[in-house]
Amino acid sequence: MRFEELEGKKILILGYGKEGKSTEKVLRAKLKDPQIVIADQADGPDYLSKQNDCDIVIRTPGIPLRDITAPHTTATNLFFGNIRNKVIGVTGSKGKSTTSSLIYAILQQAGIKSRLIGNIGKPALDVLLDEIDPEEIFIMELSSYQLEDIEHSPHISVITSIFHEHLDHHGSLEAYFEAKARILDKATAGDFYVYNPTYPMLDALAKVIAAKAALAKVAPPQFVPFVESFPFDASRIKLEGVHNQENIRGAATVARLLGVSDEDIRRAVEEFQPLPHRLTFIGQFKGIKFYDDAIATAPEPTIFAIQTLKDVDTIFLGGTDRGYDFSGLAKAVATSGIRNVVLFPDTGERIAKALEDFGGEYEILRTSDMQEAVEFAYAYTEPGKTCLLSTASPSYSLWKNFEEKGDEFVRWVKKLGNDAST
Repeated sequence: MRFEELEGKKILILGYGKEGKSTEKVLRAKLKDPQIVIADQADGPDYLSKQNDCDIVIRTPGIPLRDITAPHTTATNLFFGNIRNKVIGVTGSKGKSTTSSLIYAILQQAGIKSRLIGNIGKPALDVLLDEIDPEEIFIMELSSYQLEDIEHSPHISVITSIFHEHLDHHGSLEAYFEAKARILDKATAGDFYVYNPTYPMLDALAKVIAAKAALAKVAPPQFVPFVESFPFDASRIKLEGVHNQENIRGAATVARLLGVSDEDIRRAVEEFQPLPHRLTFIGQFKGIKFYDDAIATAPEPTIFAIQTLKDVDTIFLGGTDRGYDFSGLAKAVATSGIRNVVLFPDTGERIAKALEDFGGEYEILRTSDMQEAVEFAYAYTEPGKTCLLSTASPSYSLWKNFEEKGDEFVRWVKKLGNDAST
């Protein structure tokens, strides 16, 4: 949808957070006489009823598509509909933020004019208020919420991983995957699908797209699996874990498609600083190593973290219940030598039951308080080993988001450690 299609219409901005405010600002700048109505969950339980009085709704991604009862679009669709530059869209259950940031770092190193926008960086629509170089490339992280009604495909679509996430929003893994896969619905022969082939669903998606294209007698996008190995010596990179190795391989794959040299890829990756709350080493205090992996809001990334660090003695688990199966997590904990477990509500009790099913004895603290949790870690973690915050559940039962959870963890680790590293 182009801006001129909104002229003369009564527009409802549904959801008034960061993106909603950006949408209002851009519409007021782009339309001659905008008729804008605002509705937000903070207005009360009837905020959705304002849809009945407007010509079109601009939906904020966090509002489920099932709640939309009027003609609608999104800020994401408005961005794609009004931009002619190349866009690299990155999605996946985990790794999309790091992969997007890596791609940006590599392109900057190579001297390619580019910008990181959307969920990381400047809101996408705000870009349209700037003077835009037609050669500039935009890198955009895209969530399943943004993709479930996407009307465009990026020039390069990257899918980093797929496993159970956001089931409270989408209802099933199949619906969640379908939303992710929509990133490729409008991809054509000149576009690219870059994917992590270690996930069978992503490999199968390429075959499905090829079959649909054959039936329609059109050429599909080009299918490009992640490069199998780093195009440089990996001994000096700062990103830990197999999952981050996959993120680097994904970013390197995209960079090569854009003609970036392996030397520029190496330099950018070696200088890249890990994003906060993503298996971040906080420091060693009172002989204990502390890692903040607050971004881990599902079992799979927590399992990755345990396997990466190998010496975890205390782990913090639990949070909002999205119906995940914790049996794989319990097996990873049981077989890794972890002795101490902090359990936060709401999933703490389900995780405790899964741990019981795998046997083993643990020192367990059930708490809703981060200070108490960190005090427990200092009291029970063996010196020389690791305390890991990687909750395998979303944060909303106790914190506003994973950033707030991670920040509170870091604050208490340092305060109780007296800021004296050893």
